[in-house]
Amino acid sequence: MIVFDQVSFGYAGAERLVLRDVDVVVPEGELVLVAGPTGAGKSTLLGAVNGSVPHATGGRLAGRVLVDGLDTRTHPPRDLAHVVGWVGQDPAASFVTGSVEEELAYVMEQLAVPPAVMRTRVEQTLDLLGIADLRQRPVQALSGGQQQRVAIGAVLTAGPRVLVLDEPTSALDPGAAEEVLGALLRLVHDLGVTVLVAEHRLERVVEYADRVLSVRPDGTVSSAEPAVAMVDAPVAPPVVELGRLAGWAPLPLSVRSARRLAPSLRASLPAAPHPPVPRHAPQSAADTSAEPPTPRVRARRVVVRHGATVAVRAVDLDVAAGETVAVMGRNGAGKSSLLWALAGASAPSAGSVSVSGESLGTSAEAVRRRLVGLVPQTATDLLYLDSVADECAQADAEAGAPAGTCATVLHQVLGVVDPSSHPRDLSAGQQLALVLAVQLTAAPPVVLLDEPTRGLDYTAKRALVRVLQRLAADGHAVVVASHDVELVAQVADRVVVMADGEIVADGPTAEVMTSASTLAPQVAKVLGADWLTVDAVAAALAPELAEVPRG
Repeated sequence: MIVFDQVSFGYAGAERLVLRDVDVVVPEGELVLVAGPTGAGKSTLLGAVNGSVPHATGGRLAGRVLVDGLDTRTHPPRDLAHVVGWVGQDPAASFVTGSVEEELAYVMEQLAVPPAVMRTRVEQTLDLLGIADLRQRPVQALSGGQQQRVAIGAVLTAGPRVLVLDEPTSALDPGAAEEVLGALLRLVHDLGVTVLVAEHRLERVVEYADRVLSVRPDGTVSSAEPAVAMVDAPVAPPVVELGRLAGWAPLPLSVRSARRLAPSLRASLPAAPHPPVPRHAPQSAADTSAEPPTPRVRARRVVVRHGATVAVRAVDLDVAAGETVAVMGRNGAGKSSLLWALAGASAPSAGSVSVSGESLGTSAEAVRRRLVGLVPQTATDLLYLDSVADECAQADAEAGAPAGTCATVLHQVLGVVDPSSHPRDLSAGQQLALVLAVQLTAAPPVVLLDEPTRGLDYTAKRALVRVLQRLAADGHAVVVASHDVELVAQVADRVVVMADGEIVADGPTAEVMTSASTLAPQVAKVLGADWLTVDAVAAALAPELAEVPRG
């Protein structure tokens, strides 16, 4: 179905080849996971399938890409629209009509499909994706998972034999991600559609994949069955890392297969890990007379309205200095609205927010910036200058900090980065690091991050974890809104779960996350509620690691 025949590609003006001598064949009717580090070239590889690389991007393409026998060098994207369907990271950005039914019909209208055929395809697509009850709903009023399925349906009605998706679950809660993956599996199994998915959250996809295309930083690409590809993959989900740690062969790709191998590992573990004393707790557990610390962040009866919609309903929340709180919940639960209210970036409709005893509602913008740093979902929203050096210099000026402060913070967060680089040319992880450095330049006592792992691979997430742990250790109050259960398991002291604008659960991380299967990290599902991360298991096994049974 898809043939890469000695394909190499480099963007105009760049010396490095993004793809180098790629020689891969993808058969019809397979679910293919495209994996690799951030910035390795996954999106470029996908773009070569629908012809946008090089027709829309420019650059130098050598070799051939054949899709259903059509050569993309001589067939631009418009000629491949009936063969290849493309769904990007932000489905809402692709919508051009008002309702679900209109959106499904739009592409067929552009292709001059007869009305009778259009009607049949719309009905078939509604049923296939399980969205028949949404047909009259406004597309902008749908949840994230619903929007993603509508975006898939909008390209499916053209009858493509290949579907290409770039990070389809990165912004979705676990339940919505399962809905989307279920829809993709039906396309593969029932219709024989070939599906290519680039995804950083491998724990969600790898167990369903027929093959993995591993894109490496040097531009080479290899193809292998998932169990083989994961043996030495530089990016791997927690269940695979657990299998590597325990020496299991073949490596498990799913929680179910790992559970079958886990009894001997469970027997090697102590009764329970020894969690550290929460950073915000009194130093002496026996000192019951100690007064609880004054919260660094105090929110009382906060209400946030967007027009007629109540996004946050009378929420109370305290966050102490040195504490990391994760805010979780389904798409549309009110997490982002709460974070923006805590930052003072949008005034709550009712209630109050104070930081270190100072009310944000009566503070000037400069004071709010000094008190709270907010990293939004789309980090690039805060990047508007022409180079990394310019962004850092502006951050120093706005914070009243000595020259070089932001650059020093950026180096601590990211390491070496070319200061002349344009922020838009950085990888998602580098952009996040730059925005975080900009916000930390003012040394705010409170740091808020909204879905910070969107677009990050496991290596970049590990770097983010170290940064968040260091912030908490230095006494910052950290609040992270995230669907990423694996990140939350690593960094949070406490988890707050929101639903319909209200807090429905608030407690220690292990207690809250293991109370619902959709919130539990993979390690907890395999080994039980006492164990949340591979690092915790490795620390417990360190003295006995050589004795862990293999196979």
